[in-house]
Amino acid sequence: MNMIRVMIADDHSLMRKGLQQILELEDDIKVIAQAKDGQEAVELGLATAPDIILMDINMPIKNGLQAIRELKERGCSAQIIVLTIHEDREYLLKSVKAGASGYVMKDAESDHLIEAIRDVYNGQTYVQPNITTSFIKEFDEAHKPDVNKKLQHNNLTQREIEVLLLIAEGKNNREIAEELFISDKTVKNHVSNIFKKIDVSDRTQAAVYVLKNQ
Repeated sequence: MNMIRVMIADDHSLMRKGLQQILELEDDIKVIAQAKDGQEAVELGLATAPDIILMDINMPIKNGLQAIRELKERGCSAQIIVLTIHEDREYLLKSVKAGASGYVMKDAESDHLIEAIRDVYNGQTYVQPNITTSFIKEFDEAHKPDVNKKLQHNNLTQREIEVLLLIAEGKNNREIAEELFISDKTVKNHVSNIFKKIDVSDRTQAAVYVLKNQ
């Protein structure tokens, strides 16, 4: 079993210690470093080469977004998960643009954080499910024509756009099939084609793609 080496970057000592206690209950996760500000996060991230960095956004000296950008610019290979109080679409999009592979709320259940760490370690993108769903549902029917127009530049068919929007709402293949009155196999084919056209590898990346095009 591979040990996932994690660094925690947060300016609150109690938060860092609490996270370490939670994470090290897992057999495959070990906290190897802790940073109290964005500058230290960059320095330790480069020096200790963790697999995963849990990055707060609001930190002194450098904020989390600045730290992520600098780490990526300086060749840090760690995957970064933003752990934050900000349930805000702009922060999510800025985090992804900076180079983060995950986005989790600080008040999330510990199971979500553990899942995020393992998913991101295995090359996936993780955004806490209720976050993308709530952002997508903020947009009522009046906004859908604008979204459709933005999505069409990838040669998505109208049916593929419908499927993509339902993926972004967090629906699974069976739920999509039932809503659109098509077979599970047809949905699976649409999903495969969509992923190729928009160059994503999982449903979370697809949901983030929709958010970027709203």
